Amino acid sequence: MIKEGNTVHLKGKKNSFFIKVEKDKIFSTHKGNIDLNQLIGKKFGDIIQTHTGEKFFVLKPTLFEIIMYGIKRQTQIIYPKDSAFITLKLGITDGMKVLESGVGSAALTIVMANAVKPTGKIYAFEREEKYIKQAYENLKLANLDKFVEIKHQSLEEKLPEDFFDTGFIDVREPWLYIENIKNSLKNGAAIGFLVPTTNQVSMTLTALKEHNFLDLEVVELLERHYKPVPDRLRPEDRMVAHTGYLIFAKKGF
Repeated sequence: MIKEGNTVHLKGKKNSFFIKVEKDKIFSTHKGNIDLNQLIGKKFGDIIQTHTGEKFFVLKPTLFEIIMYGIKRQTQIIYPKDSAFITLKLGITDGMKVLESGVGSAALTIVMANAVKPTGKIYAFEREEKYIKQAYENLKLANLDKFVEIKHQSLEEKLPEDFFDTGFIDVREPWLYIENIKNSLKNGAAIGFLVPTTNQVSMTLTALKEHNFLDLEVVELLERHYKPVPDRLRPEDRMVAHTGYLIFAKKGF
């Protein structure tokens, strides 16, 4: 049963919309207006119509769909091909306290917040205040905002010591903040980084080694789709190739 506050995927013949259900609100499309009151009490899989008679399926969106098609982007996002791997690699699960810096549009935050609920929390630090409001709006679209606390703070500022179970850092020069990050992690905690170029990888690895981090690893993930046509199966013309280098390590002595 769909309730006020739920996020729904409205799927038409050629158009899709991801919206949060709000009482007494009208959602306008070029195919007509939708009274959101008619969604309340519906079941996923039902059909609704605009005031012009255009039909839409009411579908339950996956987190993948919300991230790729629903959230508003003010920054480049960490794609699900990376965020799912990051979340598993860091062992993020219910009850953990997770450090994040470089929130941006909150695509990775959504995935990690879904993993720590219902008793864990993401503590996100964002240097650019202009991104924070939209990040919260994106988290609300995924119904995960209550599991995230975003602070307007740079990694230059002191973090709580021996506090985080794990963390992920997506900032331009992470090697400058390794000592601060290390102090904030519990002993043995895993930490991950994303950087776009090889020279940034090298500088981050150097800093991690200087601060006695263990189990250093560098990974690049590529994603290739195929045309789903049985009699002429072949790769798509475009693919999600390099988006960034992932670096993982564990806090040592």
